[in-house]
Amino acid sequence: MPTMKEAASEFLAHKRIAVTGVSRKPRDHGSNAVFKRLRDRGYQVFAVNPNAEAVEGARSYHNLRSIPGGVEAVVIATAPDKAEGTMRECVELGIKHVWMHRCYGQGSVSAPATAYGRKQGITVIDGGCPLMFDPTADFGHKVMRMILSSRIPKTV
Repeated sequence: MPTMKEAASEFLAHKRIAVTGVSRKPRDHGSNAVFKRLRDRGYQVFAVNPNAEAVEGARSYHNLRSIPGGVEAVVIATAPDKAEGTMRECVELGIKHVWMHRCYGQGSVSAPATAYGRKQGITVIDGGCPLMFDPTADFGHKVMRMILSSRIPKTV
């Protein structure tokens, strides 16, 4: 079982990443921050929002299936009740790396989605934020990682 740091490093080694839940109204949406930071750090990042054609100045896709060429990894940053459907879509598409975003509260973490994904052979990170780990981290997120350490999985 990999440590959180190992799983984060492996996840962020992928360069084609989808972020679900990127909002047309970016205020207070962690998904928008993740999307923009990955884009700014040179990742090929794809916003997924079934209710938008564009977000953050980029095309938005209605689901993972509609992303041309597919992706290698997915950040789930939607309400937890949507996570299991996204995880099922990841299984169908052969995506093997999923990160369910959580800093405060439940975030996007869903126990049934985590269990299903792991049973299907997906590496599931169920908590924390990709921006807390290098090469995408900034000082503020590194501090959050220390403060919220009890909310971040130790192993995956």
